[in-house]
Amino acid sequence: MESWEDEAIVLAARPHGEGHALADVLTRAHGHWRGHVRGGASRSGRAIWQPGNRLALRWTARLSDQLGQFAGELVDAAAGRALGEPAALALLASACAVAEGALPEREPHPLAFAGLAALLERIGEGEALAPDYVRWEVALLAELGYGLDLSACAVTGVVEDLAFVSPRTGRAVSREAARPWQDRLLPLPPFLLGNAAVREGDIAAGLRLTAHFLARDVFGLRHLPLPPARLRLADRFG
Repeated sequence: MESWEDEAIVLAARPHGEGHALADVLTRAHGHWRGHVRGGASRSGRAIWQPGNRLALRWTARLSDQLGQFAGELVDAAAGRALGEPAALALLASACAVAEGALPEREPHPLAFAGLAALLERIGEGEALAPDYVRWEVALLAELGYGLDLSACAVTGVVEDLAFVSPRTGRAVSREAARPWQDRLLPLPPFLLGNAAVREGDIAAGLRLTAHFLARDVFGLRHLPLPPARLRLADRFG
């Protein structure tokens, strides 16, 4: 018998059979994992297996390559804190859907877990959490090997007045160097460079920036579109 215990965030849970569910979770030490949950679609089970909730999780299977069974105990009901807050629900749904689709199964991704857990602890802040959500997607790209290089201008090497990102290389470009082909570049919101105040339109720009690289380098390589929840989040801030 194979088994392990870990801290987990529910990413998705779908009905499977009479009152049961198939769940995707992101665990601290084991990464993205899928398993069967007995009673996961029952009235009591649904309250536990809501996307965003954090659980004390146990996985068991006869063999390591089998789907296996999940048993979970609720630790933090992030989904409940988002109820009644449309922006919070949109951020939670998008974060869980992006993590589910972007992270390969059965590979540890501790930074993605830590970042998602930190977002969900503050999910009740709603729209105020949006800049940190964009930063989480930037960090997720980096953990998957597609990090953006925002340290200096790709053309001149200067570190001041970085205002755009090359959609081809993911490297920053200064405002002056970008002038000849500005319309081909992606705007870089200043809050991604430090503690600059978030201006009107910055969240939309940040979401467009990360969406480009998620769509091309992560979901695109698997021939998948961006998750509908992620598209709805972009529409909300667009």
